[in-house]
Amino acid sequence: MIKHRKKIQDVSELEDMLSSPTEEVVEQFSKLKGDILFLGVGGKIGPSLARMAKRACEQAGIRKRIIGVSRFSSIVSKDLLEKYDIETISGDLLDRNFLKDLPQVENVFFLAGMKFGSTENQPLTWVMNVYLPALVAEKYHDSKIVAYSTGNIYPYVSVKSGGCTEQDAPEPVGEYGQSTLGRERMFEYGSNKYGTQVAILRLSYAVEMRYGVIVDIARKVIKGQPIDLRNGHVNLIWQGDNNAMTLRSLDYCESPAKILNITGSEIISIRKIAEQFGTLFDKELKFENQESGKSLLADASLSHRIFGYPKVSIEEMVHWIADWIKNNQPLLDKPTHFETTDGKY
Repeated sequence: MIKHRKKIQDVSELEDMLSSPTEEVVEQFSKLKGDILFLGVGGKIGPSLARMAKRACEQAGIRKRIIGVSRFSSIVSKDLLEKYDIETISGDLLDRNFLKDLPQVENVFFLAGMKFGSTENQPLTWVMNVYLPALVAEKYHDSKIVAYSTGNIYPYVSVKSGGCTEQDAPEPVGEYGQSTLGRERMFEYGSNKYGTQVAILRLSYAVEMRYGVIVDIARKVIKGQPIDLRNGHVNLIWQGDNNAMTLRSLDYCESPAKILNITGSEIISIRKIAEQFGTLFDKELKFENQESGKSLLADASLSHRIFGYPKVSIEEMVHWIADWIKNNQPLLDKPTHFETTDGKY
């Protein structure tokens, strides 16, 4: 279990926290049938997610092949995975011959996709977010598939609404959101055609010390830059909590595909988070634009009934991140563009 600390010392301690499996994950993995494959493991979430799966197997006293597939544009993530005895396979998932030759495994996590820079390269966005999922749904139609989606498939709704549930009709704004809905439809089609057991996770803003909405706000406050309030409220979840829920989703794959919103239990005010950092950094705040009263929000009540509530609070994240940034610890420099309201990333 994660033991909350007042301070996270360094990247090593952070990685350890993010990959620490809960008792529920260990219990589930003790009964897991088959090996595990992570497609697109080289992104922000993949390394800690794969390592959590590995640690869960070790703590459950079982041996499984844990395989991570990526182009591995950064050698660091590849070396990190191999350090923890996770198999790696390097290659381009869009290469049909490469995809064809990947091992058949019983449990597949689809993490690949494109968001940042999608406006500048719409064809690649659609290829990554729709065409590739179609190929994967075909290749692994006999496996369980857990596929990441995003809250961007929902419309902007009133803050008072509590956010969109899985029953609300998708109305994505912009081509990025439309393409991620296309990703869902490809996995749904495969599930319907082959009876593939699938779980689609609509993730809304994972956060850790090196990236996420809270990091974006903290960096602006400490630099004296204005905070844009157009999208004045968001949903957030600690990446370690997201990792645990993602792995546990294997037990909730269904045909037709199961859809789950994955995020925290609170609707977070951007203004209030900025005010907290203003106090912690002793900085004067600057804001621009006004809250519209509508934001991109998801109600994760269903996943909380299944998995329980996230274990790390927003308050803990704010204080951890403030300390991290004050001490000039490493950042990924991958802004979330949370303030975007036109769907252009």
